[in-house]
Amino acid sequence: MQDTPQQQSYTRWIMKKLTSVAVIILTATLSLPTMAANFSERESLAKLMHELDALHLLIDEAEGRSDPNARVKMQYSLLRSDLAKFRFGVKEYLDSPTIEPRKYAPLSGDYVQ
Repeated sequence: MQDTPQQQSYTRWIMKKLTSVAVIILTATLSLPTMAANFSERESLAKLMHELDALHLLIDEAEGRSDPNARVKMQYSLLRSDLAKFRFGVKEYLDSPTIEPRKYAPLSGDYVQ
């Protein structure tokens, strides 16, 4: 069963969107260790988390519109798995402390003579 031109166009549009967001996510994830921990960075990463959540809705929509009899099928479960890994990495970074804890000299602890 052949996809209609409208379905093919929609599929190409979805794939372009997913590819663009995947590149942004990959770039952000790979550069996390080298970025300074500042508010504007965290704000941008929080926006990225919202975009990832929106992507899940787009993936669900695309999967719902997919042709179950198509010769070549999109692996939606793998796509969701990869996005979950990206999301976990960004969330882990956002949940980390912004300032390293100070190190104190150990106490002797023996105050009785």
